[in-house]
Amino acid sequence: MTVNVALIGPGYWGPNLARNLAVTPGARLHTLCDLREERLKEIGRSHPGVKLETDFEKVLADPEVAAVVIATPVATHFELALSALKAKKHVLVEKPLAKSSAECRTLVALAAELGLTLMVGHVFLYNAAVRQVKAYIDSGELGDVYYVCSQRLNLGIVRQDVNALWNFAPHDVSILNYWLGARPTGVSTRGFSYLQPGVEDVVFMTIDYPGGIGANVHISWLDPRKVRAMTVVGSKKMVVYNDVDADAPLMIYDKGITRRSLDGTVPATPGTFGDFHFLTRAGDIVIPRFDQSEPLRAECRHFIDCIAEGKTPVSNGLEALRVVEVLEAAQASLAKSGAWVELCAETAQSSDTSLKMSPAITSQVRARTRSESSAT
Repeated sequence: MTVNVALIGPGYWGPNLARNLAVTPGARLHTLCDLREERLKEIGRSHPGVKLETDFEKVLADPEVAAVVIATPVATHFELALSALKAKKHVLVEKPLAKSSAECRTLVALAAELGLTLMVGHVFLYNAAVRQVKAYIDSGELGDVYYVCSQRLNLGIVRQDVNALWNFAPHDVSILNYWLGARPTGVSTRGFSYLQPGVEDVVFMTIDYPGGIGANVHISWLDPRKVRAMTVVGSKKMVVYNDVDADAPLMIYDKGITRRSLDGTVPATPGTFGDFHFLTRAGDIVIPRFDQSEPLRAECRHFIDCIAEGKTPVSNGLEALRVVEVLEAAQASLAKSGAWVELCAETAQSSDTSLKMSPAITSQVRARTRSESSAT
């Protein structure tokens, strides 16, 4: 089975999608669509034999096209994806899925009703390093997850259609939700606009997850360094994911703080200050080896496999909705100068999604809940 794919919007990110779709097993890059004829001709030279089209409606009316990949500005995602689904096309749309959770719910419901694949380009969920960290968390190797710190910084590209929150944070939130298998319980966000009034260039976001897990996200397109780093601090070990370090994208630190009784034993439960003291433990630093194939290629292949086999994508519409819900709450907090905005604490364990809370995190949530109940 070969799936004919049309790419809508071969702009900044589009050429990368076109390159990968052209070599994805089971896929055929059938059509490139853009309003700009010169842009079409330019990218078309790299893909001879691919149909070039400026009219989106003609793409939807083409019976040979089975799937549509949308890589256009965020403001157009909803209308284009909605039209594609109504035309009975499978859809992969770049992040974020839409501008609001209401729009996301419409797309998710329609795709389910029509039995079509709806997938979102949260490309880091197909990054081998990200998936390896997920395995460490799920296996309990890190122990209880205390908190996650994320930095996504760069000098440019400065956007005018969205702020830094909506531009960068979908990556961080999608990774956090994936690692922890849960929706946040609340968020507080501060942002600052230096280059354009009302368009935040720098954002600081604090997110609470079930089980007392905290996350802090610093995002900016106004920073002298390119930083793509996330640190997960656990009770047993800590791991640093550095996406810009090709030689050591992951480093596992066998470090932590141990609470010991004055007699040298590890107490089962915390006592008073006089009952125990804290000891710093520093062990080995390990740089694990793993496959580092291109995440976008894995994402494109997963899209085609889900269409062919009727599987639910890892970055499915429901998970994309949960990301947008967090962004909406963060934007509301921004408007209120960092006021706390609560979110539903529902966990991602429904049968229609592959992003489930790991047994390790589930145990942590239950233990904390019991502890809080006994304290009251």
